[in-house]
Amino acid sequence: MSMFVDSENLLRESRPATPPEVALPATPGWYATTKIVVDSALALVLLILTAPLLLFAIILVKLTSPGPAIYTQTRVGRGGKPFTIYKLRTMANNCESLTGAQWSKPGDSRITRVGRWLRKTHLDELPQLWNVLKGDMSLIGPRPERPEFVPQLEQAIPLYRERLQVRPGVTGFAQIQLPPDTDLESVRIKLAYDLHYVLNVGLWFDVMIYLGTMGKLLGLSFAGIRALCRFPESGQVDDAYRRLTTTSIEPKT
Repeated sequence: MSMFVDSENLLRESRPATPPEVALPATPGWYATTKIVVDSALALVLLILTAPLLLFAIILVKLTSPGPAIYTQTRVGRGGKPFTIYKLRTMANNCESLTGAQWSKPGDSRITRVGRWLRKTHLDELPQLWNVLKGDMSLIGPRPERPEFVPQLEQAIPLYRERLQVRPGVTGFAQIQLPPDTDLESVRIKLAYDLHYVLNVGLWFDVMIYLGTMGKLLGLSFAGIRALCRFPESGQVDDAYRRLTTTSIEPKT
């Protein structure tokens, strides 16, 4: 998440009334099993195919800045369970030792030159394939957030915790349809996309997100990805989220 948020400002936001709990629609057992199998198989294949590139990136990070090449950080997984995420280090080592946990912001001076290239090409995400193999993450799902920020966001944005009903993903519906967050409103909009995925999980939706992810890696615009994958317009997704804040959802039978 590319933004910097002052915790005190977040807490000063007017707290919304407690919304009704959103029930995750029942999904076929075959889909859950298929998703786990596909996640594991694709993650293993991708890890093997990208191993030379990953090794090159590790060496590049080690040669250009002090500190470990693989960066670990605690993130919040399904059901609020914390796990350790693995990424290629793109910032100066121990850059939060004096400031504490902070989101990245545009032009962040903590990001190294190699780190900017890794982020632009998304190569820094490759070690997360190990998280998929471990079962901490899925290939597709909401972006995993840091536990330091979740309580603040829960207080400021209705239904924020409902995104934790599924495993977080390396890519996802919100990640391929929205730019990095810049303020609290952009976080709320991204949540609308996460909840759209949570409430509409299915094999075909996942296939379209895989296709959209490929389009993003090839430089396709958000509008182009939306047209290619026939995703709903942003207004439709946002309207559905606003309805969720006042109307409970009955599980599908």
